[in-house]
Amino acid sequence: MSTALTVPLWRAAHGRTGDKGDRSNISVIAWSDALYPLIEAQITPERVAAHFRHRAPTQVVRHLLPNLHAMNFVLDDVLDGGVNDALNLDSHGKALSFHLLELELEIPAHLVSHLRGPSD
Repeated sequence: MSTALTVPLWRAAHGRTGDKGDRSNISVIAWSDALYPLIEAQITPERVAAHFRHRAPTQVVRHLLPNLHAMNFVLDDVLDGGVNDALNLDSHGKALSFHLLELELEIPAHLVSHLRGPSD
């Protein structure tokens, strides 16, 4: 029996997305304070940049908000020029938080009870 479970990030956290010009802000908020240290350790700027490589961000910066059990990622140049210039259907990038929440997270067995959503 495995001592860890691999789950999508949405089982451990929820997200919000905002935008300013061609910059997307994606917040990741842990469902439980017990899960925050795992999210902080595993969801790094490097992993987020790799996950969004199809959008070719020029920079990914992570701001930690430990008192809120949250973090905010700022991705530069990922909105096809921004709301006024983009021709895509999601010019505000609202769906980007859903894409980020698909990243996989390793959860130790003793923290499984803190997850949300249907089990795999």
